Amino acid sequence: MRAIIIGAGRGQRLMPTTKNAPKCYAEVAGRRILDWIVEAFAENGVDDIVFIGGYLMEKVQAEYPEFTFRPNEEWPDNNILASLMCAEDLMDRPFFTTYADILYRPDAVSSLIECSGDIRCVVDTKWKERYEHRTKHPMTDGEKVTVADGHITRVHRDIDPDLAHGEFTGVAWFSEEGGKLLREHYHRCRQEFSGRAFREAPIFEKAYLIHLLQEMIEHDVPVRHADVPGEYWEIDTQQDYDMARADWSVRE
Repeated sequence: MRAIIIGAGRGQRLMPTTKNAPKCYAEVAGRRILDWIVEAFAENGVDDIVFIGGYLMEKVQAEYPEFTFRPNEEWPDNNILASLMCAEDLMDRPFFTTYADILYRPDAVSSLIECSGDIRCVVDTKWKERYEHRTKHPMTDGEKVTVADGHITRVHRDIDPDLAHGEFTGVAWFSEEGGKLLREHYHRCRQEFSGRAFREAPIFEKAYLIHLLQEMIEHDVPVRHADVPGEYWEIDTQQDYDMARADWSVRE
């Protein structure tokens, strides 16, 4: 099986950690975030790794030659969604996607495998605990979801935390049909909104993955959720990094 890691961004809010290394090189419990991600997939039999790179991509290419690489040459001027689509040519079979700046366990990947549906997203249901002392990245920034009957009904940062079922982690799975739908809706929206505002993004090129997922949901595309109770960290700021290092441990 194939996993596409979206790792083009610089991680400006994680300076100086990212001054001379990609964001996914930040170490937690003695290992790079990237290595934790690769292990989570490997434990589930996923060893076809695609890395979408931009900032200091050459370092990853030199140290992980077993990966398949796709460059996002416009990474300073676009965002997660456009970055993901740099690997569009490799979406001809079922695939996982993941942000490159997050920590999670193999259980998150297995939850997607055990779930059903053409599009499946991992949702952290204990997300509020992570925000108790997280002042640099408040709850209002979280990619929160509401759900009903096993499906995500809305994914949006503006969801009232008290109404949210959990937070989308950035880990997802697309069947062959799900990947086809992702590409179709991406190109439809790109044709209509290129260079213009798209949902909360100032221009389409700056859109996040959640913007397209919500667009698809509103066009009656079913999106399922696979829940994990914590065991997840987003490393967005130096504060996040410090908190993750204090919390994350190696499982024996």
